[in-house]
Amino acid sequence: MSGIAIMTDSNCGIMPEEGRNCGIYVFPMPVIINGHTYFEGVDITAEEFYKKQAEGAEITTSQPSPGDVTAMWDSLLKDYDQVLFIPMSSGLSNTCQTAVVMAEDEPYNGRVYIVDNHRISVTQLQSVYDAKILAEEGKNAEEIKHILEKEALDASIYIAVDTLEYLKKGGRITPAAAAIGTVLKLKPVLTIQGGKLDSYAKTRGMKSAFRTMLQAVKDDVSSRFSHLKEQGVLKVGIANTAMNEEALEAFRSEMQQNFPDMELIYSPLTMSIGTHTGPGGLGISTFRSHT
Repeated sequence: MSGIAIMTDSNCGIMPEEGRNCGIYVFPMPVIINGHTYFEGVDITAEEFYKKQAEGAEITTSQPSPGDVTAMWDSLLKDYDQVLFIPMSSGLSNTCQTAVVMAEDEPYNGRVYIVDNHRISVTQLQSVYDAKILAEEGKNAEEIKHILEKEALDASIYIAVDTLEYLKKGGRITPAAAAIGTVLKLKPVLTIQGGKLDSYAKTRGMKSAFRTMLQAVKDDVSSRFSHLKEQGVLKVGIANTAMNEEALEAFRSEMQQNFPDMELIYSPLTMSIGTHTGPGGLGISTFRSHT
């Protein structure tokens, strides 16, 4: 046995097969559709998911089964000395806290390390890439965990939804608020800072929402993350749920034009997130990186 297995969940935006191709072990997150549990990238595709969602299927999310998570740890520990697991933010799911508790017991104590660096989607994906680089530099799992958690707040995410229907279904807004918002063509902009999802602004139309998010990221880059920009370790990201390819490309192009000297990372928002945003959701971000 040797080395560290870098493990994450599919909320980072990559699916299990894609992860295996680059030496990353991805736990597929469950989505429950009409009472049946599917696993992202295993027995359901994004296209199938959004088709079922559009047809009115009842869709909910769930944290992974503890037994499924430990089964993956057991498998990895046959070939690796340590496992470093980077799940989605503890502020958005109980998956992280559950994993922390399980990793304290034998046979995982001292061999499995859980990173809670308050990230999801593109920012979580960057943490996974960073962990791989740090491991290649010779750092052990405990050292990598400390570094990633120390840098946890060096990331900012803004998300806009194209429809209020699924926020209403999930109980995140009232039916009355959803009805008024739909009539007024309101597109709420949400933000994730330190792992918590909060309201940021209300805009009219998706283009207006994008402009609001773009300005927010610009402000972050020029203020609280300016030192990271000067060091050349800051990137920007964009992610989406099911969206017209032409519209997505226009948003990507505008992001690159506004941050010409920064690397732009793209990753799709996963089904777990799409359950709550519906199709047409868009997120942009800025974050520290080790690559």
